[in-house]
Amino acid sequence: MAKSKKSGKKTKTNPPVKDEKLSDKKEKVKAETKSVKEVKDTKPEKETKETKEVKEAKEEKTEEKKVVTSEKKPGFWKKFFAKKYEGDENILTIFKNKKVYGALLGEIFGTMFITMIILTLGLYQLLYLFLILTVVYIAVRKLSGANLNPVITVGMMATRRMSVIRGILYLLAQVVGAWLGLTLISVFINVSGSEAELPGMTATPDGKFWIISMLEFTGAAIIGYFYARSQAIKKNPAAFGLLAAGGTVIALITVYIITANYFSLEGTFMLNPAVALMYQILPQSANGVGELLGGIGLALCTYVIFPMAGGVIGFYLSDVSETLVEE
Repeated sequence: MAKSKKSGKKTKTNPPVKDEKLSDKKEKVKAETKSVKEVKDTKPEKETKETKEVKEAKEEKTEEKKVVTSEKKPGFWKKFFAKKYEGDENILTIFKNKKVYGALLGEIFGTMFITMIILTLGLYQLLYLFLILTVVYIAVRKLSGANLNPVITVGMMATRRMSVIRGILYLLAQVVGAWLGLTLISVFINVSGSEAELPGMTATPDGKFWIISMLEFTGAAIIGYFYARSQAIKKNPAAFGLLAAGGTVIALITVYIITANYFSLEGTFMLNPAVALMYQILPQSANGVGELLGGIGLALCTYVIFPMAGGVIGFYLSDVSETLVEE
């Protein structure tokens, strides 16, 4: 009886079913912990990849901004002498563009109107001149930019706002327009039977060559400066016309005050080489060929070369001030 009790106790202390259940639970817990660890491990990897991509994108953007800023901010002189017109015009390509013919017609007719007004009204009816110039500038602006004065065209070429070939064509168109204006006024005078004569420039007094030349230079510089500033508002036709015409009137007032008050000179300035040529500035007679050629040379220097140089200076002063402001 004692032996059987002992054996019964032994079978009770070793339950195999419970051990298997515990081992299954442990394995499940281990598997869950492993999956949780794997998820935790994969999250930082994804985050590190995303942060790397974001950093690389930011670095690329900063590099692009550096390149853009370096391109946008060239040196002072490089920006000052940079080309300011679109396209590459030359003698072989410019006539293929139909717009150039409209531009030349605009310069011819615009200069013709201005010449006719100056030949009839003169330079001292400033209010009428201002209104007429404003209207002509507005009318011709979209065709050619409304240069209407060799002073402005040479300044545009010198500051690379216009190609050389286009500038030469504009100069020829302006001379043709001034000649047409002179011809029309002459026809009207002859047909009407009037005894009126075409106006002419007063002969340059002896010893006054440099005074008149510097006055032409100064007045042309004022015209060039105001016209260059008007380019910033050329999309507004009325503002462009008012500023360009206003600059011309300011130049005329300045030169007139100086000549009348300080040098007692009248009728000795024009500030437009194309119109000045129609005012019979070139001498027609002299004691000899040498004297005639010398007089022609002095007249061209006074009323053509010096005003053109002044226009270039006016454009350069405008560009210098604008470049300094943008720095």
